[in-house]
Amino acid sequence: MSTPIPAPPPPPDDAVTGWTHELSAFGPDAAAPPSPALPPPTGALAGARAALERLSTWVPIRSLARRHRRRIIEHLLALEPPDRYLRFGYPASDEQIRKYALSLDFARDEVLGIFNRRLQLVALAHVAYGLPMPGEPQRTMAEFGVSVLAHARSRGLGRRLFDAAALHARNRGIDTLFIHALTENRPMLRIAAAAGAIVERDGGESAAWLRLPPETFGSQVEQALERHLGELDFQLKRQAKVLSGIVDGVAEVKAHFDASGRAAKQ
Repeated sequence: MSTPIPAPPPPPDDAVTGWTHELSAFGPDAAAPPSPALPPPTGALAGARAALERLSTWVPIRSLARRHRRRIIEHLLALEPPDRYLRFGYPASDEQIRKYALSLDFARDEVLGIFNRRLQLVALAHVAYGLPMPGEPQRTMAEFGVSVLAHARSRGLGRRLFDAAALHARNRGIDTLFIHALTENRPMLRIAAAAGAIVERDGGESAAWLRLPPETFGSQVEQALERHLGELDFQLKRQAKVLSGIVDGVAEVKAHFDASGRAAKQ
């Protein structure tokens, strides 16, 4: 006849507390009261968090030069008629687009672009400098214009170019970024308003004014880093495209010899 095994005594309260503490490392206790909300970060911590958020959604933006003029023309010619109308404020013809692209002054202005993996210029921004402020001729402003190809929209590229343009203008001592757009160009006006610009509507046309903070050492470093990473991204994409072309060429030659060998055997 077997002797029944007595049930173990309940663990002391301190043992239960210790085991609960060990379990807490694997996640929150659903039965525990909610933790008090942490205050939002301020100062340097807020700046670091904003920098990390920008880095997590980073888009390579490259400063363009005269040697990119052909790519600029190809980008603008690829715009559909309604998009040309919103970008220029009138239904620009192919000839008018070529004339505009050939008139770009890369020494005075800033032209920024975003390339896809095939090195197609999918988004383009023009920042024109040296414009006088209305009623304040001693001050200057920069005017911003942007275009994004249809298949590359809804990715925030226009906003990224706007932020980059504001940074570049700020580092050149410009305190106001100006946008002149048709009132029906709602995406552009939304970008300006989200950045804190004052939007004034006058019938079919609208104007947006964004006051820029003064440049700092941090803003200069941010622009230099952005420029370096944009150039590095472009060179990597170019090398990948060249390598892809070589691989495709080798495959084509191999297929040709394979086909010739089969034909000879037959």
